Amino acid sequence: MDAQTALFQQHRSRLFGLAYRMLGTPADAEDVLHDAWLRLQAQGIATLDDPEAWLVTVTTRLALDRLRRAKTERERYAGPWLPEPLAPEEESPAAELERAETLSLSFLLLLERLNPDERAAFLLREVFDYSHAETAAILHISEDACRQRVHRAKTKVREGRPRFNVDTPTQRRMLERFVAAMAEPNLQTLQALFAEDAIHISDGGGIVNATLRPLLGADRLARLYRQIAINTRGLALRYELTMLNGAPALLTWQGGALTTAMWVECEGDRITAIHALRNPEKLARILAVTKSTAPASLH
Repeated sequence: MDAQTALFQQHRSRLFGLAYRMLGTPADAEDVLHDAWLRLQAQGIATLDDPEAWLVTVTTRLALDRLRRAKTERERYAGPWLPEPLAPEEESPAAELERAETLSLSFLLLLERLNPDERAAFLLREVFDYSHAETAAILHISEDACRQRVHRAKTKVREGRPRFNVDTPTQRRMLERFVAAMAEPNLQTLQALFAEDAIHISDGGGIVNATLRPLLGADRLARLYRQIAINTRGLALRYELTMLNGAPALLTWQGGALTTAMWVECEGDRITAIHALRNPEKLARILAVTKSTAPASLH
């Protein structure tokens, strides 16, 4: 392995973690890393005083450019947009050096509240632990401007965080209760799952059926899922509990097809937010890893 390849491989996990958190889709993150690699080949490492800083700077700026374009595209997206999970085998390398909570799908969705400049500054400072001076240098802005961006981003993130941090066993238990309620669907049982102000967000990408806007309220969510249970009765659905991006998730299978990946946020024994990813293009990475394994049914 030559010196350039060795250098890039040494930092690849960190660079991917940064690009993925910036963009919310693994394929876009991989494209950014490919472009960064090409630029490293053209630059050569002999001219670099600090190769790691150079790679982080290039990756950040490439991700920023791509995110600005993506923001415009997401405004035209059919219905709500949800981040794309990593395939289970991809999680450990991407999370190796950073806090796992910042890789969760709920956290990635929370980052959508930030504009691209705020997102970059927040991730570099608060997740990847660069100083304000280092972050400012990477973004080519003043240190004061950097502090302002980080402060605005932290305020938005704090305002949008779930009311309570829920541990893995609780999230898993709530998903198991959801599966049990779908097996015997009645409004009272389903409604008891949800907080009064619970929200449902579904991403079908305009390809498959999904709600085109967020739904609010325990009663509306209970009625929605009761109707889904009725409509899918007899389809031999299977549910599989798994971990996606470091948090419990529920996969729904119809035969060999993966139809939904779902994750929840909770307050005590109530679900406050339920996210249903149904866009087949975003499920493809998970399907590619798991399609050869027969999912265990929770029924």
